[in-house]
Amino acid sequence: MQSIQQMLVDAQQATSAIKSLADEQKQQLLRRLAVQVTAQTAAIVAENKKDLDKMSDEDPKKDRLLLNELRIQQLAESLNEIAALPDPANEVVLERTLDNGLHVQKRTVPLGVVGVIYESRPNVTLDVAALCIRSGNVCVLRGGSDAFHTNTILVQIIQDVLQEFNVNVHTVQLLPVDRALIQEMLSAVKYIDIIIPRGSQQLIEFVRANSKVPVIETGAGVCHTYVEATADLEKASRIVTNAKVSRPSVCNSLDTVLVDQQVAAGLLTLLAPSLAAYNVEIFADAPSYKILEGLSYPHLQHAAPADFGREFLDFKCSVKVVNGVEEALTHIREFSSKHSEAIVSNDAAISERFLNEVDAAAVYVNASTRFTDGGVFGLGAEIGISTQKLHARGPFALEKLVTEKWFVRGDGQVR
Repeated sequence: MQSIQQMLVDAQQATSAIKSLADEQKQQLLRRLAVQVTAQTAAIVAENKKDLDKMSDEDPKKDRLLLNELRIQQLAESLNEIAALPDPANEVVLERTLDNGLHVQKRTVPLGVVGVIYESRPNVTLDVAALCIRSGNVCVLRGGSDAFHTNTILVQIIQDVLQEFNVNVHTVQLLPVDRALIQEMLSAVKYIDIIIPRGSQQLIEFVRANSKVPVIETGAGVCHTYVEATADLEKASRIVTNAKVSRPSVCNSLDTVLVDQQVAAGLLTLLAPSLAAYNVEIFADAPSYKILEGLSYPHLQHAAPADFGREFLDFKCSVKVVNGVEEALTHIREFSSKHSEAIVSNDAAISERFLNEVDAAAVYVNASTRFTDGGVFGLGAEIGISTQKLHARGPFALEKLVTEKWFVRGDGQVR
């Protein structure tokens, strides 16, 4: 069986080169990469088409896979934004001189070798590479077979720019797509410092269960919007529609609408035509089904238990009528993936309670969950949205690609 051993050795050896690169050089490198990505737009689109042609038009992941001229331009802009961000490494967090004369410093330092396993998202290739270069890290990337051609050309462009700047090209590597090699990656504690899975819940659970390397989870989002009894229903309808249809294949899109029984009929009357315009399939509980059936909603199904707590990643959502904030909070507590949750309400006390009690990486009042994004939050790009609590939570971006190290200087002190 093929092995990635040498690639991992090469990655570990590349850490010294990228860590020693001056801040200005890293900025220039990323700006040059932005120029090259733009210059090779046609070639990238051509390779991306090879991947797109292999995927069914019915597959909701196809939108994630697509790189067109606009998206490539946005990626180039993101590279320039990352270049302009401050380097998170080498910051002095704490400094003091002890009574015995020891001078103690705590500084931020790069993590080392970052391994990322992801699916159907070639933009992740550029985002992760840029964030790692900017923070002085090496990355080993294991993309999915469905994005093989796109990832290959993107990594080749990155490595060409690294070579142009006389930086070890193994700073960014694309691992083979052979699934049998994933276990070798997950066991590479000598070479990889952190593993980040980005994709389906199945992928994340597999990595969590099998990795010997520390894992930061990102990706799965089961997102709710609760329309509370005092909500402005016109506003609520716009928020829910945006959260569902603006880009349904991404992790911050809406999966379940919770609506207070007092305003269920009013909300669904407003919401039905806007969702029907996008052919959104609704899986409704008994009370909401009755209302939507009366409105002749064209894409209506009875909700099964499995339709709550389900990440649809498509033009589909579930609807549940609740009796007040207590029931809404209980439902979210049970079914949330702790990614992004929203309330639409004009009651300040209930809104504050929602913000404080809901356990999620991002919590919203009167806004769409679609804003949970590193770029939107001013962090440049992101590796993903972390739904756990150790090290990073929410958009996992440049600022979190570091750890801490103690520097202690003495003059013969012994204990």
